[in-house]
Amino acid sequence: MDTTLVRVADLRLGSIVAEDIMANTQYPIVYKNTKITREHIIVFKAFQIQRIPVLTVSIVEKKENESALVPETVKEDEVVVESMTPFASQYGKSVEEFKSEFFKWQAGSKVDIVKVRTIILPLIDYILKNRALIFSLNELSDSKNYIYHHSVALSLISAAIAHKMGLSKGDIIQMACAAVLADCGMAKVNKKILKKAGALTELELKEIQEHPFYSAQLVKDIPLLKADMKIAIYQHHERLDGSGYPLGEKGNSIAIYSHIIAVADVFHAMTCERVYREKESPFKVLEMIRQSQFGKFNIEVVHTLFSCLADLPLGTKVELSNFALATIVFVNKNTPTRPVVKLIDTSEIIDLSRNRILYIERLIVE
Repeated sequence: MDTTLVRVADLRLGSIVAEDIMANTQYPIVYKNTKITREHIIVFKAFQIQRIPVLTVSIVEKKENESALVPETVKEDEVVVESMTPFASQYGKSVEEFKSEFFKWQAGSKVDIVKVRTIILPLIDYILKNRALIFSLNELSDSKNYIYHHSVALSLISAAIAHKMGLSKGDIIQMACAAVLADCGMAKVNKKILKKAGALTELELKEIQEHPFYSAQLVKDIPLLKADMKIAIYQHHERLDGSGYPLGEKGNSIAIYSHIIAVADVFHAMTCERVYREKESPFKVLEMIRQSQFGKFNIEVVHTLFSCLADLPLGTKVELSNFALATIVFVNKNTPTRPVVKLIDTSEIIDLSRNRILYIERLIVE
């Protein structure tokens, strides 16, 4: 039977272990054909085991009254999104379509803004109905296809911020288009640099930092994209204190739309799995942004992203950093990353603003 190697952080409860798991022990710490529980995950982490072989059939979700087809092989770098909620399904399709457009830009084609809008509009509709979806985007990403996931996610997070700030539907769509194209200039960067897993040299980093210029060149002749949005694309790596690039702009010389993409960019990048690091809790990352990035971003934009958390409906299911499942029962607008939660197993109430050891690892989107 086919097996799949799954990161411990991504293991699903109920998945079946495909072979005995050894850890410098005389006997296996978990035996073959064992169904995975939360206790097993804790054991794997205690022994610093990174990946576990599981039976493929045990992790393929079946639609009601349908047989799930298990692909025999997956092409290298193919975009795969395991979760098949309607949003996740559309997201996976959009990322794959964006990837195809990116390949065209690498081959010298012009940006087709109509096609790009078609790719992201179905997802924008989901986001405008439920902004909380932006806090689960890192669960759908993968390190091999990060650049395509990042562009699509950047579009959705920017749209959510713009929506929360009260922009019109037309400007929200413009914002989403600018954000998804912010890194289109990466198509003009040497492919070897884009695929490099290790640290970049100074020259390679300098070439990466040219991508806002390349992006601006690719979009400058698109009449359907507003001038303000083209500026946002060029400035999305600038910082208030002048520490950004490509020009080291500072203060009021950086447009508000640029800050929206900048905050969305840093937030998604810090939450996602990369070749060189594990993914991180969106809730934890938001706290890090507020604590360590003060003075770099427009404070209104940062507060707006935080306030999207305050909109989470009561009863939202979450997983805590100790793997316990809980529901949100109260959100304090001053500390939205640390709401009051109720444990599902024991009904214990925990105020995460007081219990600083625990934090929300992820939202459970059903």
